[in-house]
Amino acid sequence: MSVRWGLIGASTIARQFMIDAIRAQADGEVVAVMSSNSERARAYAGENGIPVAVSTLDALLSTDIDAVYISTTNELHLEQGLAAIKAGKHVMCEKPLALTSADAKQMVSAARKAGIVFGTNHHLRNAGSHRAMREAIAAGRIGKPIAARVFHSVFLPENLQGWRITRPEAGGGVVLDITVHDADTLRFVLGDDPVEISAFTQSAGMAGGGLEDGAMCIWRFKSGIIAQSHEGFTTKFAGTGFEVHGSEGSLFATNVMTQKPVGSVLLRNAKGEEELSFDREDLYTRSLRQFHAAIRGEGQPSATGEDGIWSLASAEAALQSSKTGKAVTIDPQLGSLA
Repeated sequence: MSVRWGLIGASTIARQFMIDAIRAQADGEVVAVMSSNSERARAYAGENGIPVAVSTLDALLSTDIDAVYISTTNELHLEQGLAAIKAGKHVMCEKPLALTSADAKQMVSAARKAGIVFGTNHHLRNAGSHRAMREAIAAGRIGKPIAARVFHSVFLPENLQGWRITRPEAGGGVVLDITVHDADTLRFVLGDDPVEISAFTQSAGMAGGGLEDGAMCIWRFKSGIIAQSHEGFTTKFAGTGFEVHGSEGSLFATNVMTQKPVGSVLLRNAKGEEELSFDREDLYTRSLRQFHAAIRGEGQPSATGEDGIWSLASAEAALQSSKTGKAVTIDPQLGSLA
């Protein structure tokens, strides 16, 4: 039986990654796309070989689909997600799930009560590089993890700038765009949850309207691990990376905070240096494979709704800290929807 997908949002990320990832599944089909601009919907459908183009959410949800992928602007996610859940459709939602973690909880709770599979599109935990790091840490290859550093400041290409740097009401800014990813990747690789965050933000010349285009965060995790992260839209020549330092060794991952299955991971300890091997499967293809399996009742999405709540709450805490100048505690019961 095939899984028939409807796209809520005629987005760049769907065109570049998600449509191919759905079609890479033996049981995956993209059958409909919705854009509030009917002309854009028709053009997008034609360019991407999608049979049905519609301009309203009701029209999309009334087509013969099993699941939706939501990649509209952030302020629309809650209403669209709740409508899809009410219509009995499984949901893969872009991060952040909503503008507030309270709204994200509402959506994820509704999906759970309705028996709907709900995933957050945190692609980085599907990278072979990050999975290799997670496995090395779990196997004790660096001893007890002590500290981590994430380098995820990039240059936001012109075609993606738009609302991200001009519209606070749409959930723009680098924290809701990139810090959420770093929160999720730290949680995944370390197998640990953050409990406190301090953050500085800046406007370095790209973002307007009171939005931030750079951020630096300091994290504390339940186990006592401390971490730092740098997120940005304005650094044209910065590479990305992720380091984890333990009592018996360190991991150095280079060029891994990306949508593509690239980069390298180096393990350094008393024995010397070893480059870790890992698979180069497309991140979104892996994510969709797990999502389809979850629909069949086999496991859960690679990033669940609860994971999306954690990352959004972490970003909220970072924004609050940047405004108050004080460290902000993160609710340790975030994942509990009871």
